[in-house]
Amino acid sequence: MRQRRFIPSTRLMLAFDAVMRQGSVTAAAEELNLTQSAVSRLILSLEEQLGKELFTRIRRRLVPNDTAHTYHQEVSRALDLVERASMRVVANPQGGTLSLAVLPTFATRWLGPRLGDFMGNHPGVAINMSTRIGWFDFTTQPFDAAIYFGNGDWVGGQHIKLFDERLTACASPDFAAQNALEKPEDLANLPLLHLEARPTAWDDWFAAQGADSVTARTGMLVDQFSMMIQAAISGLGVAILPDYLAQIEIEAGRLVPVLKQAVPMQGAYWLVWPEGRDISAPLASFTDWLAEQSSGLEDHSPS
Repeated sequence: MRQRRFIPSTRLMLAFDAVMRQGSVTAAAEELNLTQSAVSRLILSLEEQLGKELFTRIRRRLVPNDTAHTYHQEVSRALDLVERASMRVVANPQGGTLSLAVLPTFATRWLGPRLGDFMGNHPGVAINMSTRIGWFDFTTQPFDAAIYFGNGDWVGGQHIKLFDERLTACASPDFAAQNALEKPEDLANLPLLHLEARPTAWDDWFAAQGADSVTARTGMLVDQFSMMIQAAISGLGVAILPDYLAQIEIEAGRLVPVLKQAVPMQGAYWLVWPEGRDISAPLASFTDWLAEQSSGLEDHSPS
């Protein structure tokens, strides 16, 4: 049986959360559509229930102490979990919901266009997606699974590999026409576009072209492939793209390939879910479908 003393009401938790986030009782009151005195009373009630002071009163201001800051970190996560759980019930009362963390460009360019097939074959499953670039702790984040790039070494996770990374260098047609791009050495003095998460991408690409001695010059650094694609289309340099992204732009005529295409590099795309947690029916269905969708790419050989 839960001890009610340690489970304050939602009204108290929301008031506390609002004051901590907004930094003042006045702003919290506006957010909650309450009076300042009402918010102050709620905070006082919370302190009385816990038997601990969370704020120092200075000239009618509430200044959070160290206990308040520590407490708020946990309360904020708890409120997020309750909010997401409620959203799942409202969006899909049958309970067939999958919360997925995805890489931004992978989600929009690869996964998104294919999701219609999954939804058509699994009409009872609702998918909620949020973008995440880096790794996170499943115990503190409300996700059932994540799609990430790496080496299958997500701590505390079970994995299936989707497909290996293969790189294609691309430039805009005008950029390619204005610069000699016939051998790897031709790129040594040209502006090259770099992705923060792939610091060795150009070195791997040059090595695969048989030009280990060529060093990529420092160029524009971006944190997403979508930004790199747009920079290349605008003629700002040569992009180094996963082949599945490069082919979209090449087929549309926005970019042209440079030298050998789809050369292998270290790393792959993976689906990961928490180790030790039972796989839900929606996740099991999604895992099987995702394995089918990616099987053809894994068999693709460099050209």
